[in-house]
Amino acid sequence: MDSPMCLVENADGELHVVPGAIKYLMGLNQQVVVVAVVGLYRTGKSYLMNKLAGKRKGFALGATIQSKTKGIWMWCVPHPEKRDHTLVLLDTEGLGDVEKGDSQNDAWIFSLAILLSSTLVYNSRGTIDNQAVENLQYVSELTERIKVNSSSAASSSHDDEEGGDAQFVQFFPNFVWAIRDFTLLLEIDGRNVTEDEYLEHSLELRKGGGKKILMYNLPRECIRNYFPSRKCFVFPTPTTPANMPHLDSMDEADLCGSFRKVADTFCRFIFQESRTKTVKGGHKVTGRMLGHLVNAYVETIAKGSVPCLENAVLAMAQIENQAAVDEGLVVYQRGMEEVKALFPVAMGQISAHHLRSDHQAMQAFMKRSFKDENGDFLKALAVAIAKHYADLLIQNEDASEKRCAALLEKLSAPMAQKTKEGIYTTPGGYELYCSHHDNMVAQYRAEPDKGVRAEEILEQFLREKSLEKNSILQADKKLTENEKKIHEEKARSAVLEQEKKAAEEKRAEMERTMEDDRRSKDEKLKQMEEKMKEEMKQQEQDFHRALECKMQEQKDLLEKGHKEKADLMRQEIEEFKKSNTPEMEGDGFLESKVMPVLRFGLDAANTFFQYKLMKVAFMK
Repeated sequence: MDSPMCLVENADGELHVVPGAIKYLMGLNQQVVVVAVVGLYRTGKSYLMNKLAGKRKGFALGATIQSKTKGIWMWCVPHPEKRDHTLVLLDTEGLGDVEKGDSQNDAWIFSLAILLSSTLVYNSRGTIDNQAVENLQYVSELTERIKVNSSSAASSSHDDEEGGDAQFVQFFPNFVWAIRDFTLLLEIDGRNVTEDEYLEHSLELRKGGGKKILMYNLPRECIRNYFPSRKCFVFPTPTTPANMPHLDSMDEADLCGSFRKVADTFCRFIFQESRTKTVKGGHKVTGRMLGHLVNAYVETIAKGSVPCLENAVLAMAQIENQAAVDEGLVVYQRGMEEVKALFPVAMGQISAHHLRSDHQAMQAFMKRSFKDENGDFLKALAVAIAKHYADLLIQNEDASEKRCAALLEKLSAPMAQKTKEGIYTTPGGYELYCSHHDNMVAQYRAEPDKGVRAEEILEQFLREKSLEKNSILQADKKLTENEKKIHEEKARSAVLEQEKKAAEEKRAEMERTMEDDRRSKDEKLKQMEEKMKEEMKQQEQDFHRALECKMQEQKDLLEKGHKEKADLMRQEIEEFKKSNTPEMEGDGFLESKVMPVLRFGLDAANTFFQYKLMKVAFMK
């Protein structure tokens, strides 16, 4: 993407997605690291985004008191350090724009930035004083504007979320506070401190009760609870006040050296520490999936409802999994086109192509699908592939029948002409007929690429010719009655022998098909089990990360003497553990609950496949 484009438009106080931006995301199959910047208007947010993009110009900086960025703008660039990842930069409309006059609108912009990002950069000016913290008032409203579970999406009560704030910690982005134009010394009580220590000091809670202390503590508690992973950068003024309006046109070398150093450290931290965007369940997000999320969240907000992480993921899973089925089937069909062009082919050849194409289809499906917990979409793909393979087997049989029938017609044409001329009706004609007949069958058998019905079509041909053969036998005056009986028995034996060969051919074909089916099912189960284990592993990692953060927060509260708050935090941690226990059962959960459902679904697909093959065999 050469330049930023508007992703979410803010027009007349209403948010709308921009179709062109969504279309771009839908074509982006790489996983994404999403960095969003929020903050008061005219605080230099866009400069940081341009710096992360490695460009001097891009997001509009502006040099007046008017806010330049409206809605949410997006810039997708190759990630400088994560291979096969795209860095998605989101520059949001400045909060507190006097021309807008709608704090509700600001709150939704802030909420969207949190919902869409893996790292949230809060940009402010001056120092972290009480006013700066209070400007983050939207943090205290997050539980009213974002829900984790669908069961609580219709409710406005924070208590409806099992596990409380810990649920949010699992899915919320890392938090970076960027303080611009910082002119003070990093000292607390005469002691030098780091930028992070300065941030933590600013977020310390006050002891005691009363409305004033509660109001002081509320935004700090929210920041501490929702964003346990916090980082701070203090930027000195980049240039003189006279040059500030021309910041976007200035060379880097003309900026203050200490500012450039902090900016480089900031970018390095974002590139190295910002995680790939994930959603509930630990699923890593691609650009296409991000587009679905933007659509879902903005549409929900437009309806006056509260965005729900679980609902958005479920809706996205339905879309992506159906697309994964369609994509997997296309991969399979494309893989079978090569062998289809060669029909008729032997069973081993079409079987090899089937297994290879089936494997490729599964890989395509697994790469795109997620949260297919009951295997419904895997079963749908298995049924679709089985149906297509059964159709191809029929087409291959039909092609074999046509090839063999045409070949026998061609090879038997000279004998048909001799029969018409009466050559075989003379004494000794039967012996000549049998010689020509055996030679014709030998030529037929020597012909390659007859396909899977070679013996069956020959058996039908011999049965059709048995009357002709017998009439020539009976008309041969050279043979005695006893010799004729011996020849009749020999002819019947030859027909029966050919019937056995035809039956063996059909049995071998059926056995090979069933074996392919079994191998295909086993591979699907294996791949699905591995995928679900990986998803559960990621989910467990997110759970433990959130748990460790909350336990550290509880420890800090105890150390600072906030025993009552620490006790509440302990209760919240216990609720969080209980609410996540069923999902953390690991292999036992997979084997006892999930895999039987998958086996049943794939067995149903196999039953359909076998039924269709048996039906075809019966009709033949």
